[in-house]
Amino acid sequence: MESAGTRCPGCRLPPRWCICAAEGAVATPFAVDVLVDHVEACKPSSTGALVGRVVSGARVHVHRRSEAIDRDLFTSDGRELWILHPRGETTVWETPPESVRVLLLDAAWRESAAMARRVESWGRPVRLAMQGESRFWLRTQTGEGRFSTIETLIAVLDGFGLVEAREALRRHFELHVFASLLARGRAADAARFLANSPVRDAWPELVARLVGKRDRTSDVDGHREGS
Repeated sequence: MESAGTRCPGCRLPPRWCICAAEGAVATPFAVDVLVDHVEACKPSSTGALVGRVVSGARVHVHRRSEAIDRDLFTSDGRELWILHPRGETTVWETPPESVRVLLLDAAWRESAAMARRVESWGRPVRLAMQGESRFWLRTQTGEGRFSTIETLIAVLDGFGLVEAREALRRHFELHVFASLLARGRAADAARFLANSPVRDAWPELVARLVGKRDRTSDVDGHREGS
């Protein structure tokens, strides 16, 4: 029998809303690292952890201010290190993706700025021209231009013109958000989110299982049977 705090060791969601059945590696020609603040690393909603789970070869490193960071982990292979942060320089996309290592900083805004200062001399601080609204409905984004860690990586794939990988990663991200909304009891928000998401078409059986049947009511479809 599941305890109240039981979570899947893979997707970190309660087993009732586990999404590991949709797991499938997303391949990228560039290398990916995530430096995640130790507080963020403990949160089931962390999209940095999601990157580590679904992106092939991605590495996740836990950051603590009191501990040294091994620079060689990010610079020893000869790739150009891109340190993604809104205070970096606007990137151009002429660099071959195969020669790039992307370093994502996964933390609250203030902490990510401190993390950036520690590593900015190791490579090229890069700012992406991201527009629109974040789809990370699990948290309130404070201010314009604030996106989740995984949305930043999706923007990198888009910049390089890697459409197939971009859409695959987007589907995993949106499934994570959708299932997490359901796990939090936010069925109405989950329904609104799903209406503009590729998740239903990508994994119809999994979506049906996540929603389940409750008194013949389909909360996600937004109506009762026979209405």
